[in-house]
Amino acid sequence: MKKILFSLTLSMLLFSCSENTNNLEHNQSPSLIEISALDFQKKIDELKEPQIVDVRTPDEYAGGHIENAINIDWNGNNFNEEIQKLDKTQPILVYCLSGGRSGKAVHEMQQLGFNNIIEMEGGMLDWRKNKLPETKNTSSTTKNTALTLEKYKALVNNPDKLVLVDFYAEWCGPCKRMEPYINKFAESEKEKLEIIRIDADEYADLCTQLNVTALPTMKLYKNNAIVWENVGFVSEADLLKVFQKNY
Repeated sequence: MKKILFSLTLSMLLFSCSENTNNLEHNQSPSLIEISALDFQKKIDELKEPQIVDVRTPDEYAGGHIENAINIDWNGNNFNEEIQKLDKTQPILVYCLSGGRSGKAVHEMQQLGFNNIIEMEGGMLDWRKNKLPETKNTSSTTKNTALTLEKYKALVNNPDKLVLVDFYAEWCGPCKRMEPYINKFAESEKEKLEIIRIDADEYADLCTQLNVTALPTMKLYKNNAIVWENVGFVSEADLLKVFQKNY
């Protein structure tokens, strides 16, 4: 009888340990909080001296950033060195354009011992979508404003062809993987299809006006109307099927 009771007790303990381990594995890291742009703004207002980090490139930062944010380029050569100059005992708010780079930066920061990180979901695209304030470097000439919404509408209004608009960025991994066959389609399908590629970093205001909040984003127009749109990676075969369906 004692052996049976011992066996049951041991089984209960093992089950309990296994269940707790699984819960820990599925819970979000206690050192990271991910919040929307609106809540990100509220958190900034709540903190007396917020540490805000913009991990985009210097050109993106110059074109528009959150007030008092410091620029530590995730793709730069000294990210780890610069980020460790911040106070690890205080909250650190991190963002990029759409969330890709900030996610990688946050992971690295956790490895470096930062225990109170707040990441903005959707990045500056979501920030601008909500029309929240940003600061621009007036001396910056890197931002291109030549492509207005009116000019964009004229570009996609082609009665003779489908028009595919591809919103991308140089740092965007899926965008880079798709670029070779998008360029191939621009040549092979040129009798029926026109492809326009728009750099989201260069034309941030236009992206905000068109509600482009993540990359890559693709919009397919036929007779000046959107017949298909997609956010995220699309394979070469699937993209060709979309064209063939709408010709």
